[in-house]
Amino acid sequence: MEDREIYEKAKKKVEELKDFYAHLLLYLIVNFVLFLINMFTYKGYLWFLWPLLGWGIGILMHALSVLEFPFFFSEEWKKRMIERIVEKEKKKHGKSS
Repeated sequence: MEDREIYEKAKKKVEELKDFYAHLLLYLIVNFVLFLINMFTYKGYLWFLWPLLGWGIGILMHALSVLEFPFFFSEEWKKRMIERIVEKEKKKHGKSS
């Protein structure tokens, strides 16, 4: 991979992260305002939880697409698993690496 390609990939990743953090900040601000409105107008029913939950699912999906969680099968995880399986198969068939 050339330096330019690496730079472009990194630049794209930074844009994705920036967009995610902006989305998260907006989620927190809007839902805090909804919470305040709910508390000052009608405490009998916590309706602010519905948009919090619905939008929260969207935030979670966005996080999973942008952040690299190894337990959610990132590219690095896939590479490591392939290497492990290859090594295991080599040992099983009496071949060394």
